[in-house]
Amino acid sequence: MSTNAIFTLTRPENEPVLSYAPGTHERETLKKELVRQSSQQIEIPLIIGGKEVRTGKTMNIVTPHDHKHVLGVCHLGGQKEVEMAIQAAMAAKSEWEEMDWHQRASIFLKAGELLSTKYRQIVNAATMLGQSKTCHQAEIDAACELIDFYRFNAHYLQEIYRTQQVHNAKGVWNRIEYRALEGFVLAVTPFNFTSIAGNLPLSPAIMGNTVLWKPASTSVLSNYYLMVMLKEAGLPDGIINYLPGRGGNIGDPAIDSELFSGIHFTGSTAVFGSIWQRIAGNIRKYRSYPKCVGETGGKDFIFVHSSANHEEVAVAAIRGAFEYQGQKCSAASRMYVPSSIWSKLKPLLQDMTESLKMGDICDFRNFMGAVIDQNSFETTMKYINLAQKSNEAEVIAGGTGDNSKGYFVRPTIIETTNPRFVTMEEEIFAPVLTVYVYDDQKFEETLRLCDNTSPYALTGAIFATDRKAIIKAEQALKHCAGNFYINDKPTGAVVGQQPFGGARGSGTNDKAGSHLNLLRWVSPRAIKEAFVPPVDYRYAFMDQE
Repeated sequence: MSTNAIFTLTRPENEPVLSYAPGTHERETLKKELVRQSSQQIEIPLIIGGKEVRTGKTMNIVTPHDHKHVLGVCHLGGQKEVEMAIQAAMAAKSEWEEMDWHQRASIFLKAGELLSTKYRQIVNAATMLGQSKTCHQAEIDAACELIDFYRFNAHYLQEIYRTQQVHNAKGVWNRIEYRALEGFVLAVTPFNFTSIAGNLPLSPAIMGNTVLWKPASTSVLSNYYLMVMLKEAGLPDGIINYLPGRGGNIGDPAIDSELFSGIHFTGSTAVFGSIWQRIAGNIRKYRSYPKCVGETGGKDFIFVHSSANHEEVAVAAIRGAFEYQGQKCSAASRMYVPSSIWSKLKPLLQDMTESLKMGDICDFRNFMGAVIDQNSFETTMKYINLAQKSNEAEVIAGGTGDNSKGYFVRPTIIETTNPRFVTMEEEIFAPVLTVYVYDDQKFEETLRLCDNTSPYALTGAIFATDRKAIIKAEQALKHCAGNFYINDKPTGAVVGQQPFGGARGSGTNDKAGSHLNLLRWVSPRAIKEAFVPPVDYRYAFMDQE
């Protein structure tokens, strides 16, 4: 594979976020696309080796905010289709990994341009309808962040191939070759971010790997349009194979293949743990140790110091906890507030929460849509009901739900006297924020409590104007947030600015949106070339005195 640059990719600029304000062109075109997609029913096949595959085993695609509205059907794969996809991936592999890097990069750069223009409102509308995102949430995710992934990954690819951290001695040339992995990579993607769904197969593929992509069942609509777009961008057949299906029906046979060489995963901590166990059980059959890259759960916090501005905290809490119904792995779900400012902050949070409009995302006045499905609705309501019955907690805002038309849960704030109350510890993945009020004099003690409460370590924020307090928090909370925010909400990482990922129970912290993630999808080879090799086996010490 040639890694010599024919041209140089300059560092990209982040894609501007469109406002969708009344009277704008983007608002008009998006509303038309929403009407178009809402008025049709689409049939989504598997895509294996560039060919559409229909299995006859289908599921309905519905809108979470109107679950009787069917957007189409999706064909589901199983072991037979996985085996077909592995064959297609391996058949395409050699030519793809030998292709010059700039040719691969060009395909994904074109995809970024297509998404920025022709496909922007198609993918945004599909994300809004299929995943119940508002136009703003869809724009920052399905459009801007994914466009950034396409552009920045191409830039980081160039940086990696140019990196030669070796020393050349006299008469010797040392160099590093960044090879693709030997087998295929499995990408298992979540429903909550179309950008993550697009990036997980992209990252291995741009580095020369071929991929089996298992999308979440509740995001197949937007993900399918990404596959159509990649085809138009010139992605060769078999490089990314699209395999909707039940988790075990796709994941198990893929992981059981001796050609399995890695997994790029975003989802629950429990599922990722079971995947690691399955890989460990298969370890003797693989050609090489698989690369396991995963971003999993979170129990993300906002920690408030007595010097903080309570109005800034309130807005950060509302946006951080309730945007996209709290269905972000980075969403604020626990908050520590000093008693000295709680009397000001509490009524402000209550008023803001009760004022939030929720409903059909096609109504642009709504701040929120519905949670993703019936299971999510039921799980969330169980946590809320538990808090309502507990003598250690009080629901101070929200606390109701209605699934008669859509899976709607009112944004909910729980105040607890127990810092280890269940909603302070367990991930809910819904619009529920739990607040623990602490004694101002126990700031450092409560920092330690925050660090030790949750098994997760994804995102967190400190709000303070006292610089000493910020320093103490930054040090005390060093290991409980892979992405740490100072006077800002713990959501909204931007590609190229805040590489994203956490440790502990939140994943392998391989930082999507940076060169660090792409490095996981190569297998470096050190090459030494001697220009004038010795012709005598004897060493100087062997000479006679």
